[in-house]
Amino acid sequence: MSSFISDATSNTSSTTPSRRWFGGAALLGGLTLLAGGARAQGMGGGGRGWGHHGMMDPENMAKRVEHRIGKLIADVGGTPEQKDKLVALARATLADLKPLREQHMAARRQGMVLLTAPSIDRGALEQLRVSQMQAADAMSQRTLKAMADAAEVLSAEQRSRLAERMTQRMNRRGHGG
Repeated sequence: MSSFISDATSNTSSTTPSRRWFGGAALLGGLTLLAGGARAQGMGGGGRGWGHHGMMDPENMAKRVEHRIGKLIADVGGTPEQKDKLVALARATLADLKPLREQHMAARRQGMVLLTAPSIDRGALEQLRVSQMQAADAMSQRTLKAMADAAEVLSAEQRSRLAERMTQRMNRRGHGG
């Protein structure tokens, strides 16, 4: 994995190590377009995704992910075959993360029950916290797998262009440090 980050930032040899690291982080951020839909499935309540888009059913979520991947592919000069592979990866990621989202929502409901009970069961709360941390770790692992799989679909040059675009985008939004 570190090889695709270094590939993506190797053409910026005049930058500092922290700047190169940031470029690699930006690359990962860009590849999370695959996980963006998964994050929307895995986090937030009521099936909401991407804030201002309101409620999204799975079909609309899939269309939105496909649209974003299409934009990513156009930005980096990708092929229709690459787009198809990335869309398939994104759909598989969404499907894999759906049970974790459901687990997260059930845990939130359980937490409310525990915190509103006549007496507070700290042991049960701790158990719930541990299970949520395990679920978050599983979500993180699956998301990282999706990002690495997506990175392998793109060439080193495409990953470099993606990192550059994500850095520019983050700088415009004031997140570039």
